[in-house]
Amino acid sequence: MKKTLILSLILLFSSITGLAGAASTQQQLTAESCIEQVVKKGVLRVGMDIFQPWAMKDKNGKLIGFEIDVATRLASDMGVKVEFVPTAWSGIIPALLTGKFDMIIGGMGITPQRALKVNFSSPYDYSGMSLVAHRKLTAGFTTLADFNKAEVQIAVKLGTTAATAAKKFLPLATLRMFDNETQVYQELRNGNVHAVIASAPRPAYEAVDYKETLFMPFTEIFAKEPIGFALRKGDPDTLAYVNSWISLVQLEGWLQERHDYWFGTKDWNNQIQ
Repeated sequence: MKKTLILSLILLFSSITGLAGAASTQQQLTAESCIEQVVKKGVLRVGMDIFQPWAMKDKNGKLIGFEIDVATRLASDMGVKVEFVPTAWSGIIPALLTGKFDMIIGGMGITPQRALKVNFSSPYDYSGMSLVAHRKLTAGFTTLADFNKAEVQIAVKLGTTAATAAKKFLPLATLRMFDNETQVYQELRNGNVHAVIASAPRPAYEAVDYKETLFMPFTEIFAKEPIGFALRKGDPDTLAYVNSWISLVQLEGWLQERHDYWFGTKDWNNQIQ
């Protein structure tokens, strides 16, 4: 009887200790989550790069664009300020992993290769690749196959899924990669490359703005891709929060309304440099 009582007490103590240990571990994980740290600091740091109309600078140097609206709304709903950390796209994932900012909200396509390094939220938007070409250099070109030649030079931004799409759909073409979007389109306008592959709708905008020099040989979007927030791995609380937030703003129609403004119009064009 005495032994049974002692054994029961040991089991009860172990159970209590186990529950306490589990609670302690859960509290530690919660305390270490990005979302908790952001709330404590009162600032959400967002990694991004310049991609029109995802993020760009207005005439006063202020950041505007679809991603800027998304990140600003997210921070506001969390009750914190937002701090944007412009980062070269080719190094944006390493910068996230080393803690330079809390998450990437920058039109990042969800790919298996990237998902090995980061966790992605549910898609909050969808994009795809399109192509804009130099009229004189590509006269008579009407299909992707026309561009799939070694003598054809295709410009893309370094580290983007546009580079992946170019390699996949135009494996014979000569690929030229540049650090920023401005360089990519300047090379095309100057006639130094035959075409640019980039996320829609920027190529179509270029064709309209520089219609004497550039054109869209075909309007179809190819390599459609989902867009998600990129987060550091091992943080389920933050992932759960942003997924819930995305679901909410999708259901209330806010994301679609912002998408339609930035991608379906150019009412914002007089704001930019």
